[in-house]
Amino acid sequence: MLFKLAFRNVMRQRRRSLLTLLSMGGGYLLLCLSLSLSEGSYNNIIDLFTRDHTGHIQIHVAGYLDRPALHKRMQQVDDWLPPMLLRYHIKAAAPRLYSPALAYGEDKSAPASVIGIDPGREARTTLLAKKVQQGVWLPNQVNEAGYWPAMLGFAMAQTLKLSVGDELVLISQGADGSIANDIFQVSAIVGTEDSSERMNVYLPLTAMRDFISLPQGIHELALLVERPADARDAAQRIQEHLAHRVPQQPLAVKPWQEVEQGFYNGMQADKQGTYISMGIIMFIVSIGVLNTVLMSTLERTREFGVLKAIGTRPGLLFRLIQLEAMLLAVLGCVLGVVLALPVNAYFVHHGIQLSQGFDMGGIRFDRLLGEFSWFTMGVPALVVMGSTLLVSVFPAWRVARITPINALQAV
Repeated sequence: MLFKLAFRNVMRQRRRSLLTLLSMGGGYLLLCLSLSLSEGSYNNIIDLFTRDHTGHIQIHVAGYLDRPALHKRMQQVDDWLPPMLLRYHIKAAAPRLYSPALAYGEDKSAPASVIGIDPGREARTTLLAKKVQQGVWLPNQVNEAGYWPAMLGFAMAQTLKLSVGDELVLISQGADGSIANDIFQVSAIVGTEDSSERMNVYLPLTAMRDFISLPQGIHELALLVERPADARDAAQRIQEHLAHRVPQQPLAVKPWQEVEQGFYNGMQADKQGTYISMGIIMFIVSIGVLNTVLMSTLERTREFGVLKAIGTRPGLLFRLIQLEAMLLAVLGCVLGVVLALPVNAYFVHHGIQLSQGFDMGGIRFDRLLGEFSWFTMGVPALVVMGSTLLVSVFPAWRVARITPINALQAV
């Protein structure tokens, strides 16, 4: 009975109800597309940033990130890494060794960050292999002349005036206290002058161990999970697992949100601005809904007076007005979904081409992509229905509190 009454009242002023539905559907569409482009673009940027070099999760010996040192390394990684990868569905893992060094070209020298990587695992974990500008991706063996290959960051190659095929001399400190020095042959130039690896030197992990006299252990393990958003939960589970599995080593498991906290905080602040814009859109839509519900109740003031006079309870009238508003909200969301699905699908697959793209860590970002998920489709519906219920409280309260005599005397 209550639903039939609510539906009949909504259909009384069909033109006004239609305009309200269009307003709600338009509000849903704008919220959905804003959220889709926002989440899709942010997730795309986060994926590019984390795949650039950080990974989604990093494992170190406790305290390494605060004060890196050559001796702070993880031991016997091959014993606990394979079962951990299977248990937590890790897509890829890249072991790394780090050491500062002095790099020499023919007549130039510069400080460098030397990183030992497993070429195959690194290519599956990060986008480093796709950023090779000259030469070939790092081979994992000595060349015909007996030299280990080395990849140079773009700025390092420019500073030392080296190109593919030239010899590179590195001098550093060995883990055993000796002076580490060796000659390598440049196999590739990677990145750009603004990318994160611009002053890096990359060596195969075996060559790095020989160079710094470190036969065992690694400094860092970068992990790749299914989604960057799952990194926090996965890192916590892995931390608990390693605490029981490798109690002799105090290991720290950090998600990318903590490893790159400045980047994460900047993204969150930018998201707040997007949510403010969506709040303004919903406020405008809510004003239209309030106008419709209020006009509908004012026109039926005498009718409510008669209902109150024959014994209708105030709570029933309150629920009736709220139900009418919810019917409008549900129909408006259905209309919004019908309008949003094709548009959102286009944004997910094609996106919006930027007139002037920008370079992010050596990777070109020139398109805003959307995202299709329960979050981007469901949150706008909850916002529309929630705001509708909220703005209908006042008209419903007014109807519930009105007295029969005042209602029958209304013009």
